[in-house]
Amino acid sequence: MKRILGLISARMEEAFLSCGYEARYAKVVVSNRPDLCEYQCNGAMAAAKAYRKKPIDIANEVVEALSGKAETENIFSEINSVMPGFINLRLAGGFLADYLNGMRKEEKLGLEEPGHGETVIVDYGGANVAKPLHVGHLRSAVIGESIRRMGAYLGYHMIGDVHLGDWGLQMGLIIEELRERKPELIYFQEGYEGEYPKEAPFTIGELEDIYPSASAKSKADEEFKERAQQATLKLQGGYVPYVAIWKHIMAVSLADLKKNYGNLDVHFDLWKGESDAGPYIPWLLKDLKEKGLARESQGALVVDIAEEGDSKELPPCIVQKSDGAALYATTDLGTMLEREKLYAPKRYIYIADKRQELHYTQIFRVAKKAGYVQDQTPMDYIGFGTMNGKDGKPFKTRDGGVMRLEQLIADIEEAVYCRIQENREVVEAVEEENPAPADLAGSGIEMTREEARKTAKMIGLAALKYGDLSNQAAKDYVFDMERFTSFTGNTGPYILYTIVRIRSILKNYHEAGGNAGSAGILPDTGAAERELMLELTRYNEVMEEAFAELAPHKICQYVYGLANAFNGFYRDNKILAQKDTRRQASWIQLIALVRDVLSAGIKVLGFEAPERM
Repeated sequence: MKRILGLISARMEEAFLSCGYEARYAKVVVSNRPDLCEYQCNGAMAAAKAYRKKPIDIANEVVEALSGKAETENIFSEINSVMPGFINLRLAGGFLADYLNGMRKEEKLGLEEPGHGETVIVDYGGANVAKPLHVGHLRSAVIGESIRRMGAYLGYHMIGDVHLGDWGLQMGLIIEELRERKPELIYFQEGYEGEYPKEAPFTIGELEDIYPSASAKSKADEEFKERAQQATLKLQGGYVPYVAIWKHIMAVSLADLKKNYGNLDVHFDLWKGESDAGPYIPWLLKDLKEKGLARESQGALVVDIAEEGDSKELPPCIVQKSDGAALYATTDLGTMLEREKLYAPKRYIYIADKRQELHYTQIFRVAKKAGYVQDQTPMDYIGFGTMNGKDGKPFKTRDGGVMRLEQLIADIEEAVYCRIQENREVVEAVEEENPAPADLAGSGIEMTREEARKTAKMIGLAALKYGDLSNQAAKDYVFDMERFTSFTGNTGPYILYTIVRIRSILKNYHEAGGNAGSAGILPDTGAAERELMLELTRYNEVMEEAFAELAPHKICQYVYGLANAFNGFYRDNKILAQKDTRRQASWIQLIALVRDVLSAGIKVLGFEAPERM
């Protein structure tokens, strides 16, 4: 189903062409003056210079070409040219209603699927094994999951990869710390050739203590750090005892990581790590040398990536340290080789802290220069900002430590649960602004404790994800628990509340014997209804453009605007009390479409609405 802007622009192109002007001037956009018109075409302004005419003269010609034709009257109710050369448009009520009826009948509400099954790799985990997920991991997971879902919804074959940090110095640090704590373990016995235990010699709790202790020790003890570096090299070289320890670390860590990502409703198709790139690295280094791209610099192997036209000086990419160890750049390039071999993606998307911009610039350029990734293959990097506390500094626990992600999730769920327990006051506050059906008021008080906890989990997840995604990814934002969990304003709970409200209206309608059946949406009868209908028509455009721009915040903006438009319509129209059954059935179909569009929007953002709140 075509975007409504596409249908309008096609008619406008015909008019421009019939007047002897190029079709490229016929672009139609949503009006920036909704008080004057709904859509506008500014092409006459640009065409004036090319055709040496006054803009208003061109606009008048095009309007005359549009006017009086049956196909035009079916689309527009008003067409006006105004100084200095704008063409203002207003849609015919019948055309608008027909478009929405078309959405109702189409799969995915008429959304076109431009993906056509093309494979896209999304790299959005980046967590290090042996370390718990903390708040710093939130944005990558939440943004990446939304990007993955958006692409899949548009018909792309999205492959999400957690890309774990499991092959660097932290492994050597853990091995050396474990040696000091438990020197009797067979992994440290010279000459041992037997089988290694299947059970890990540590729990996840012990492992999470081992790494920070080892990391702190390496900063104070140069000898310990050197031993850890040597242990890392031996692991990367395939030393069997250390590989056995590494497998234990992976097994224990993965179980914990999957549980915590699962609590966020974040999912990966691949649970790959840097270690999976290991087999590709020897060939990679050899190939870069043979192609004359890699050179030695102070004992290390580097690739120059600077290009003519760079606005700033870019340092070379180090692909091998002077001691022969691999770096993140090395394993990232090796991972690309594996991805090209196994999946041949048509696009790469990486999500990471914006402070890593140089790293991604370097590896993207090396990959293209070496021919590992084709020149025409897009390689996108989404650099996200920091989640800060109210003091403007990176979010911390009350005692100043880094907060674990599972604690943040638990805290926000508890905050929502408390709101549910006080639901009468919350609902009354919302109802004062947007009156709700009588059976909805106080419904949370009737919940069992189990249902309240389950509902709090869903609302808490919406609060957390929407609070993050409603900001542009590159910007820092303040994590405000009270604001994020509010049932009013631009929040996740407000969007969920709107969906639950619509469900309640539909439930009441059917329980009262109403049956919209095959009824269609009728042309609008008032300003609030028309505003709601116009918002619905933007669905296709927003979903496609949000993914094209890798901008989940645009979907947040859209669902919030749609929720507001619905609540404005509901405030002005007594749906359940409407005596005209045909008009009532039309409204029921209209708000059911709103429910479906809102549900589709939040699903790609990564959360769903409970049955009631």
